[in-house]
Amino acid sequence: MGKRLIAGLAAAGLGGLVLAGAAVSKDDPFGARHGRWSALSPEDRAAFADARIAALHAGLKLNADQEKLWPPVETAMRDMSRLRREQREAMRERGRMVDDAPGVMRAMADAMTARGDALRKLADASTPLYATLDPDQKRRAAILARPMRPHGGFHGWRGRHEEDGGR
Repeated sequence: MGKRLIAGLAAAGLGGLVLAGAAVSKDDPFGARHGRWSALSPEDRAAFADARIAALHAGLKLNADQEKLWPPVETAMRDMSRLRREQREAMRERGRMVDDAPGVMRAMADAMTARGDALRKLADASTPLYATLDPDQKRRAAILARPMRPHGGFHGWRGRHEEDGGR
């Protein structure tokens, strides 16, 4: 009897999740496939980006000399966040351009180029600051920057996987 009750509750719970997923997908067609992040408003995403940048800044515990090197890094991070928001909107528009496959590919190539340029600017802006960080600050930076990477991306400023011994 107890097993049947548990199985019934589990089935009801799964049914509820399916219905909830359907409700989300009606309001936000990308919500069911892309997780909770896509269900957030642009204002929510901007607030989370601000919070992540502030957390990284606070977690680094910069000294006075390092603090002077922070503004260009923050600017580059904000620029990259803004570019991501703009590209997300452009991707939604491209999804409607089913008839123009070459145009979609060109738009995707342009987006990748812009993303690469923004990443290069962030790398250039962070190089002077990174050179002054001690090992503890570098470790904290790698951990705190992890949520800023889209889809898991590269692993920290070191650019290596810790699991595979840094190879």
